[in-house]
Amino acid sequence: MQQTHFNEKYPVYELVLNKQETTAQSAAEVIARLKAQITANPNAAFIGLFDHYAHTAALPEGEIAPDILAAQHIIFCFGIKLPNPRVMAVRPRSIGVTEFADQFVINFLEPPMPIATQAMEGWVMALRDR
Repeated sequence: MQQTHFNEKYPVYELVLNKQETTAQSAAEVIARLKAQITANPNAAFIGLFDHYAHTAALPEGEIAPDILAAQHIIFCFGIKLPNPRVMAVRPRSIGVTEFADQFVINFLEPPMPIATQAMEGWVMALRDR
């Protein structure tokens, strides 16, 4: 898993996962495995799914790189503390899954809570099962 900065501003964790490194063979399968991890975690709450590919494809001027086959988000929340209203700006969390012919790119914005970062990193790394 690599840590980068998107637009030199946003801290992002990203894993490029070749399809031969995992038993998951579609973005939907990756999302299902992540959902199982989220629902098994007592500190996390599953919220929903967002098909970014379908949304963008449906826009009159939507553009999708031709090599992207699918792009989905799984949305959830770690609600361990609610100390002030500012924490609402960084919640809920999501993990993005982009599918290509031979690989998945899985990424998320770094959470401000180390326990959430560790859990999310563990969920993503568990996708590498071959």
